Amino acid sequence: MKHAGKAQLAALRLIFLTLLAGAVVLAVAFLAKIIAAFVLGLFWALVALWILFALFTFYFFRDPEPQVPAGSNLVIAPGTGKVDAIDPASEPQFMGGDCQRVSIFLSVFDVHVQRAPVGGQVAHFKYTTGQFLNALRSDSAVHNENLLLGFEAAEPRGEKVGVRLIAGLIARRIVPWVAPGDEVKRGERISLIQFGSRVDVYLPRRAEIKVKLGDKVVGGETIVAAFK
Repeated sequence: MKHAGKAQLAALRLIFLTLLAGAVVLAVAFLAKIIAAFVLGLFWALVALWILFALFTFYFFRDPEPQVPAGSNLVIAPGTGKVDAIDPASEPQFMGGDCQRVSIFLSVFDVHVQRAPVGGQVAHFKYTTGQFLNALRSDSAVHNENLLLGFEAAEPRGEKVGVRLIAGLIARRIVPWVAPGDEVKRGERISLIQFGSRVDVYLPRRAEIKVKLGDKVVGGETIVAAFK
Protein backbone atom coordinates (compact mmCIF):
# COMPACT_ATOMS: atom_id res chain seq x y z
CA MET A 1 0.00 0.00 0.00
CA LYS A 2 1.02 3.60 -0.49
CA HIS A 3 3.43 5.02 2.11
CA ALA A 4 3.74 1.64 3.79
CA GLY A 5 6.71 1.45 6.23
CA LYS A 6 7.32 5.20 6.39
CA ALA A 7 6.21 5.45 10.01
CA GLN A 8 8.70 2.77 10.97
CA LEU A 9 11.45 4.60 9.05
CA ALA A 10 10.58 7.79 10.94
CA ALA A 11 10.80 5.88 14.20
CA LEU A 12 14.17 4.40 13.24
CA ARG A 13 15.43 7.83 12.20
CA LEU A 14 14.38 9.32 15.56
CA ILE A 15 15.96 6.44 17.46
CA PHE A 16 19.22 6.90 15.52
CA LEU A 17 19.27 10.64 16.14
CA THR A 18 18.74 10.22 19.87
CA LEU A 19 21.44 7.54 19.95
CA LEU A 20 23.82 9.93 18.13
CA ALA A 21 22.95 12.78 20.50
CA GLY A 22 23.58 10.54 23.48
CA ALA A 23 26.95 9.49 22.07
CA VAL A 24 27.91 13.16 21.56
CA VAL A 25 26.91 14.01 25.13
CA LEU A 26 28.93 11.10 26.48
CA ALA A 27 31.93 12.09 24.35
CA VAL A 28 31.73 15.71 25.56
CA ALA A 29 31.43 14.52 29.17
CA PHE A 30 34.43 12.24 28.71
CA LEU A 31 36.52 15.03 27.19
CA ALA A 32 35.39 17.42 29.93
CA LYS A 33 36.50 14.90 32.54
CA ILE A 34 39.93 14.60 30.89
CA ILE A 35 40.29 18.40 30.63
CA ALA A 36 39.14 18.87 34.24
CA ALA A 37 41.66 16.28 35.42
CA PHE A 38 44.39 18.02 33.40
CA VAL A 39 43.51 21.45 34.82
CA LEU A 40 43.31 20.10 38.36
CA GLY A 41 46.69 18.45 37.85
CA LEU A 42 48.11 21.84 36.90
CA PHE A 43 46.28 23.71 39.65
CA TRP A 44 49.24 24.24 41.95
CA ALA A 45 51.52 25.05 39.02
CA LEU A 46 49.03 27.71 37.90
CA VAL A 47 48.80 29.07 41.44
CA ALA A 48 52.61 29.24 41.64
CA LEU A 49 52.78 31.06 38.29
CA TRP A 50 50.15 33.56 39.46
CA ILE A 51 52.05 34.19 42.69
CA LEU A 52 55.26 34.78 40.72
CA PHE A 53 53.41 37.17 38.41
CA ALA A 54 51.91 39.04 41.38
CA LEU A 55 55.32 39.34 43.08
CA PHE A 56 56.98 40.57 39.86
CA THR A 57 54.17 43.09 39.29
CA PHE A 58 54.63 44.49 42.80
CA TYR A 59 58.39 44.58 42.17
CA PHE A 60 57.98 46.29 38.81
CA PHE A 61 55.67 48.99 40.15
CA ARG A 62 57.90 49.75 43.13
CA ASP A 63 58.43 53.43 43.85
CA PRO A 64 61.40 54.01 46.19
CA GLU A 65 62.01 57.48 47.54
CA PRO A 66 65.19 58.91 45.97
CA GLN A 67 67.77 61.01 47.75
CA VAL A 68 67.19 64.19 45.76
CA PRO A 69 70.50 66.09 45.64
CA ALA A 70 70.67 69.59 47.07
CA GLY A 71 72.34 72.38 45.15
CA SER A 72 71.52 75.01 42.58
CA ASN A 73 71.34 74.79 38.79
CA LEU A 74 71.25 70.99 38.73
CA VAL A 75 69.41 68.66 36.34
CA ILE A 76 68.73 65.19 37.70
CA ALA A 77 67.85 61.98 35.89
CA PRO A 78 64.10 61.69 35.29
CA GLY A 79 64.32 57.90 34.95
CA THR A 80 66.26 54.94 36.30
CA GLY A 81 68.28 52.99 33.75
CA LYS A 82 71.38 52.95 31.58
CA VAL A 83 72.72 55.94 29.62
CA ASP A 84 73.20 54.60 26.11
CA ALA A 85 73.26 57.80 24.05
CA ILE A 86 74.70 61.29 24.55
CA ASP A 87 74.59 63.34 21.40
CA PRO A 88 73.73 66.65 19.73
CA ALA A 89 70.04 66.79 18.88
CA SER A 90 67.35 68.97 17.40
CA GLU A 91 64.08 69.34 19.29
CA PRO A 92 61.98 72.10 17.69
CA GLN A 93 58.71 71.71 19.60
CA PHE A 94 59.92 72.91 23.00
CA MET A 95 63.69 73.44 22.94
CA GLY A 96 63.44 75.51 19.78
CA GLY A 97 66.07 73.63 17.76
CA ASP A 98 69.64 72.60 18.53
CA CYS A 99 70.24 71.07 21.95
CA GLN A 100 71.88 68.09 23.65
CA ARG A 101 70.27 64.74 24.36
CA VAL A 102 70.92 62.22 27.11
CA SER A 103 69.00 58.99 26.44
CA ILE A 104 68.26 56.50 29.21
CA PHE A 105 67.07 52.94 28.52
CA LEU A 106 64.79 51.43 31.17
CA SER A 107 64.74 47.63 31.26
CA VAL A 108 61.87 45.65 32.78
CA PHE A 109 63.95 45.38 35.97
CA ASP A 110 64.31 49.15 36.47
CA VAL A 111 62.02 51.50 38.40
CA HIS A 112 59.48 52.95 35.96
CA VAL A 113 58.27 55.97 37.91
CA GLN A 114 59.69 59.16 36.38
CA ARG A 115 60.74 62.25 38.30
CA ALA A 116 60.97 65.94 37.46
CA PRO A 117 64.53 66.76 36.35
CA VAL A 118 64.26 70.35 37.62
CA GLY A 119 61.98 72.40 39.79
CA GLY A 120 59.75 74.76 37.86
CA GLN A 121 56.69 74.73 35.65
CA VAL A 122 55.35 72.23 33.10
CA ALA A 123 55.34 74.52 30.07
CA HIS A 124 54.86 71.94 27.32
CA PHE A 125 52.78 68.75 27.05
CA LYS A 126 52.56 66.93 23.72
CA TYR A 127 51.39 63.33 23.32
CA THR A 128 52.23 61.70 19.97
CA THR A 129 50.81 58.35 18.91
CA GLY A 130 53.04 55.94 17.00
CA GLN A 131 54.49 52.48 16.86
CA PHE A 132 55.81 50.25 19.65
CA LEU A 133 59.25 49.29 18.35
CA ASN A 134 61.92 47.92 20.66
CA ALA A 135 62.99 50.74 23.03
CA LEU A 136 66.55 49.35 22.96
CA ARG A 137 66.98 51.49 19.85
CA SER A 138 68.11 54.97 20.86
CA ASP A 139 66.27 56.42 17.84
CA SER A 140 62.93 54.89 18.86
CA ALA A 141 61.53 58.36 19.66
CA VAL A 142 61.32 59.00 15.91
CA HIS A 143 58.76 56.23 15.43
CA ASN A 144 57.34 55.22 18.82
CA GLU A 145 54.43 56.55 20.80
CA ASN A 146 55.76 59.20 23.18
CA LEU A 147 54.99 62.10 25.48
CA LEU A 148 57.15 65.24 25.39
CA LEU A 149 57.15 67.26 28.61
CA GLY A 150 58.83 70.65 28.69
CA PHE A 151 59.97 72.23 31.95
CA GLU A 152 60.83 75.88 32.51
CA ALA A 153 63.30 75.72 35.38
CA ALA A 154 63.03 77.85 38.50
CA GLU A 155 66.86 77.95 38.58
CA PRO A 156 68.36 79.21 36.45
CA ARG A 157 65.01 80.88 35.91
CA GLY A 158 63.55 80.25 32.49
CA GLU A 159 66.04 77.59 31.36
CA LYS A 160 64.37 74.86 29.33
CA VAL A 161 64.70 71.13 29.97
CA GLY A 162 62.71 68.64 27.90
CA VAL A 163 61.82 65.07 28.84
CA ARG A 164 60.47 62.64 26.26
CA LEU A 165 58.79 59.51 27.64
CA ILE A 166 58.93 56.78 25.00
CA ALA A 167 56.83 53.62 24.84
CA GLY A 168 58.50 50.40 23.71
CA LEU A 169 57.81 46.89 22.48
CA ILE A 170 56.42 45.84 25.86
CA ALA A 171 55.66 49.24 27.37
CA ARG A 172 52.46 50.38 25.69
CA ARG A 173 51.08 52.85 28.16
CA ILE A 174 52.46 56.15 29.37
CA VAL A 175 50.62 57.50 32.43
CA PRO A 176 51.35 61.20 33.07
CA TRP A 177 50.75 62.62 36.51
CA VAL A 178 51.27 66.27 35.59
CA ALA A 179 49.44 68.71 33.33
CA PRO A 180 50.41 71.93 31.52
CA GLY A 181 50.90 74.76 33.98
CA ASP A 182 51.65 72.54 36.97
CA GLU A 183 54.43 73.61 39.33
CA VAL A 184 56.78 70.79 40.25
CA LYS A 185 59.70 70.33 42.60
CA ARG A 186 62.95 68.70 41.55
CA GLY A 187 62.56 64.94 42.01
CA GLU A 188 58.77 65.03 42.20
CA ARG A 189 56.87 62.17 40.55
CA ILE A 190 55.66 63.08 37.07
CA SER A 191 54.73 59.85 35.28
CA LEU A 192 54.78 56.08 34.95
CA ILE A 193 55.74 54.01 31.90
CA GLN A 194 54.59 50.42 32.14
CA PHE A 195 57.36 47.88 31.41
CA GLY A 196 60.52 48.37 29.30
CA SER A 197 60.88 51.86 27.84
CA ARG A 198 63.13 54.86 27.24
CA VAL A 199 63.44 58.43 28.54
CA ASP A 200 65.24 61.18 26.61
CA VAL A 201 66.43 64.35 28.33
CA TYR A 202 66.90 67.47 26.16
CA LEU A 203 69.31 70.10 27.46
CA PRO A 204 70.47 73.49 26.20
CA ARG A 205 73.91 73.48 24.58
CA ARG A 206 75.34 75.49 27.48
CA ALA A 207 74.43 72.81 30.04
CA GLU A 208 77.40 70.73 31.23
CA ILE A 209 76.63 66.99 31.08
CA LYS A 210 77.81 65.08 34.15
CA VAL A 211 77.22 61.48 33.03
CA LYS A 212 78.90 59.29 30.43
CA LEU A 213 77.88 56.43 28.21
CA GLY A 214 77.18 53.22 30.11
CA ASP A 215 76.44 54.95 33.42
CA LYS A 216 73.62 53.58 35.53
CA VAL A 217 71.45 56.49 36.69
CA VAL A 218 68.75 56.65 39.36
CA GLY A 219 65.62 58.69 38.71
CA GLY A 220 65.32 61.67 41.03
CA GLU A 221 68.82 61.13 42.38
CA THR A 222 71.64 61.08 39.79
CA ILE A 223 72.87 64.45 38.52
CA VAL A 224 72.93 64.32 34.71
CA ALA A 225 73.83 67.96 34.02
CA ALA A 226 74.42 71.34 35.56
CA PHE A 227 74.05 74.88 34.30
CA LYS A 228 77.21 76.94 34.51
